[in-house]
Order: sequence, then structure tokens, then C-alpha cells
Amino acid sequence: MSKGQWTVAEAKTKLSEVIDRARREGPQKITRHGIEAVVVVSAEEWERKTKRKGNLVEFLTASPLRGSGLEVERLADQPREVDL
Repeated sequence: MSKGQWTVAEAKTKLSEVIDRARREGPQKITRHGIEAVVVVSAEEWERKTKRKGNLVEFLTASPLRGSGLEVERLADQPREVDL
């Protein structure tokens, strides 16, 4: 087992250690049949990675295209006819 990598069998028997290492050392990868299957991360890291950074308005206002003169035109197509 390399640092931060476990087989499913190892992770099952040493779950407490996997959790402790995820909190101390960072993400712990668990492999199944030699292929990476999942990653165990601390709750703190999960919150940090998934925390929303602002809202859509803030995202659009910070866009590098703002003030570039780019104009988006909406097509004047009519809806297609559907037989019901």
C-alpha cells in the first residue's frame, strides 16, 4: 500500500486509520481490483471543496467578457407546430 492508497480489504479492516489519515494527511484513495474506486476526505476538506463561492449574479459580474462589447442576440424563431 502506498501512502494514501488502500485496497477495499485494507480499508475495511482499518477504517479508523483511514479516517484518521484523511483528517491528518489528506485524501485517502481506496482501490477495487487495482482500480481507484473512491476517495475518503475529511469533513472539513469536503466543506471547503463544495462550498458555493458567490451566486450567479456575482459570477456573471466578474466575467472577463463583461464590458467586452460582446452582444448576444436572441433568435426570432417561432415555436414549431406540434399536433396533439
